[in-house]
Amino acid sequence: MILEASIVLTITFITLFVVGIPIAISIALSSLATILLVTSGNVAVFTAAQKMAASLDSFSLIAVPFFILSGTIMNRGGLAIRLVNLAKLIGGRIPGALAHTNIIGNMLFGAISGSVIAASTAVGGTLIPLEEKEGYEKSYSAAVNIASAPTGMLIPPSPGFIIYSLISGGTSIAALFIGGYISGALWGLAVMLVAWIFAKKNKYPVCTKPTKQEVIKTLIDGIPSVILILVVIIGIVTGIFTAIEASAICVLYCVVLSMVFYKTVTVKDMYGIIIETFHMTGVIMFLIATSSIMSFAMAFTGLPAAISDGVLSISSNKYVIMIIINIFLLIIGTFMDIAPAILIFTPIFLPIALKIGMHPVHFGIIFVYNLCIGTITPPVGTGLFVGASVAKMKVEDVMKTLIPYYVAIIGVLFVITFFPQIITTFI
Repeated sequence: MILEASIVLTITFITLFVVGIPIAISIALSSLATILLVTSGNVAVFTAAQKMAASLDSFSLIAVPFFILSGTIMNRGGLAIRLVNLAKLIGGRIPGALAHTNIIGNMLFGAISGSVIAASTAVGGTLIPLEEKEGYEKSYSAAVNIASAPTGMLIPPSPGFIIYSLISGGTSIAALFIGGYISGALWGLAVMLVAWIFAKKNKYPVCTKPTKQEVIKTLIDGIPSVILILVVIIGIVTGIFTAIEASAICVLYCVVLSMVFYKTVTVKDMYGIIIETFHMTGVIMFLIATSSIMSFAMAFTGLPAAISDGVLSISSNKYVIMIIINIFLLIIGTFMDIAPAILIFTPIFLPIALKIGMHPVHFGIIFVYNLCIGTITPPVGTGLFVGASVAKMKVEDVMKTLIPYYVAIIGVLFVITFFPQIITTFI
């Protein structure tokens, strides 16, 4: 039965996915087909509907639309240029200053927007033309923008960690957020190191030293936006408020900042922002609902236990198992978005991770980190294609320059995999 279920679930899902059926529908139909192996059609449909409804009956999910809404408000509020100027203040005196500005800008803007595409488009779209005027090679500028764009999906507030917390059975969101800050910062520093090496080699310039007045203006414009990130993590870690309350505070803070302080968002604009938030939230919630059917189908047919036994039979060495999990997740990330990947594969790989002694927070950070790499990796990586488009280049022309960045990013992945203390010491 386990073999039959595996074949039906895998082949049905892959076939539907490849022919272009939306992933949520593919998940639901392939899961139903699997359940039909062991029960009647009426029972299968009734059970699927019951599981979908139950999966959304979670108070923790309230945080998802609030974090999406806060990111959308800040994205629409012309935040990018302010954060770019602040990033230039931080990294402007390093060789290849505009490249480092791009990296820091992506880390800041991506954290608030929660989107690889938004970060690479807004920040990269602003800086790449400036870098070209300064004599930077276009492939270098594009590679830096692409390689640093996913950092914002690790640096909280991150809906990916909220989804993982829910699916993993209540892993601490605060601990995941702390781990996200650490791993996101390490990713950004790794990209900055590679960018600095190339900048020194090609003698790219530093930015002109800003005047005192320019520094003050930049800080006044940019610091309030960065405070949002600090408010979330400090509030959650110190216990002042929960992750759910933090999401609502984020929305309030963003509304005040964009409508009162910056005055870049009007009451009229809020209608479109709320509609966009509804669309994005609807997609995520439907994915969560349909993924619950797949989780049930796998559990009912014993698939996770069978896969776990299969992986653990390969080797008894903890580190070999970690490498196998990383390789699999890297591959998954190249063709599947983060949310559905977390929903589908957490029930499969988390039990394996726990059996070899991994902390659920440590595993969650590694999980999301792998999937973030997938967003800038062929054949489907949206961040890669969007970043190349922003630079007006072909993907194949950027890939060669990206290779050292992949090496650095994957190097950090192995560091946080084999030295869990980097993550777990602070949780």
